[in-house]
Amino acid sequence: MSSQRISVLHAVTDSMSTVLMRGQLAYLKTAGFDPALLSSPGKELEEIGRREGYPVFGVAMRRDISPLSDLRSLFEILRILRRIKPVICNSGTPKAGLLVGLAAWLTRVPCRVYTLRGLRLETAKGVKRMILTITERVACFSANRVVCVSASLRERAIALGLVARSKTVLFGAGSSNGVDPSRFEPTPEKNTLAAALRQESEIRPDRPVIGFAGRFTRDKGLPELVEAFQLIRKQFPETALLLVGDYEAGDPVPENTRNVIESDPGIRCLRFTSQLELYYLAMNVFVLPTHREGFPVTVLEAQAAEVPVVTTFATGAVDAIDDGITGLLVPVGDAGKLAEGVLSLLSDPIKMHSMGRLGRERILRDFRNETVWEGLVSLYGAMLQERGYPLPAAGRGEAVRCIQ
Repeated sequence: MSSQRISVLHAVTDSMSTVLMRGQLAYLKTAGFDPALLSSPGKELEEIGRREGYPVFGVAMRRDISPLSDLRSLFEILRILRRIKPVICNSGTPKAGLLVGLAAWLTRVPCRVYTLRGLRLETAKGVKRMILTITERVACFSANRVVCVSASLRERAIALGLVARSKTVLFGAGSSNGVDPSRFEPTPEKNTLAAALRQESEIRPDRPVIGFAGRFTRDKGLPELVEAFQLIRKQFPETALLLVGDYEAGDPVPENTRNVIESDPGIRCLRFTSQLELYYLAMNVFVLPTHREGFPVTVLEAQAAEVPVVTTFATGAVDAIDDGITGLLVPVGDAGKLAEGVLSLLSDPIKMHSMGRLGRERILRDFRNETVWEGLVSLYGAMLQERGYPLPAAGRGEAVRCIQ
């Protein structure tokens, strides 16, 4: 306490999810906190800790319910919390929210936060939905505050009885980490590299490109996207579909959808890359036909790259664009309406350009990284004061802001 630095542990289930906090813990460090990060082991965990300069802890956590494995993970997390004694613990994603949140409650961590990044239960049924509902309720119960990453997610969680409104927090217009606009700015140099990527993928400069980036799963709407692509080509036969990401076993796409993706010469399928900004610039329209979200980062990134977006009325996604201004919203699971939305943009280059420009303006105005980071520092400061802890030296005098 004498150094006025406050220890804070952030946690997510999978090491790949650490990208959701790019720059966040480094910012906390400059604000007077001593941050650390916990997730399942993986290169992403090691890389972000090394790059941003704070301790990392690897604890194997399975995304699906697995009682014996979950119990082993819980004991390991308890051991770590008893050793490092954080003053603040912020867990996000369902399994980390459950295990780390419960461990923080059991070890009486003074300030406990659950970052609600989405609700897997929305697309689950039967016993799985019941288990996921219980998981979310335990995670919310274990926390003093629940940070919701979008307004629609907040309302959905409250409507489902997962958390009381008084316990919820929303930073600014939403998002779990915001966006670095400079990374996605369509500069001449980046546009040249994007053109080279098109050439490497054997896509001519004059061909329209529909793009998608994310997990290749059913709940991301891959089946509808592939079906819509077939409809779009009836009007624009030269259109290419660029898919960036990896298949996941937890919510697999139907076999016939995967067969089309792997055999259709108009579809380019590329593994997920750290240089995603160049792939956005190779797209004319970005499409996310998702069934559920917390707040889709890819939609923000595409807008930051001045690419118009077509997404759905799903929870979280509905907050990510200004419908009719920076993109279009279509019904969930409707391939025909999805195709209509994309075609309306491909048929109107002036509208595409306008939506792209206004999309970047929106990102610059509402979704910079610093908006979320400052909100997080303000939240932590308020929680520390409530519990009689001193503010970190760098955070003294900071007013609580960016919080709804």
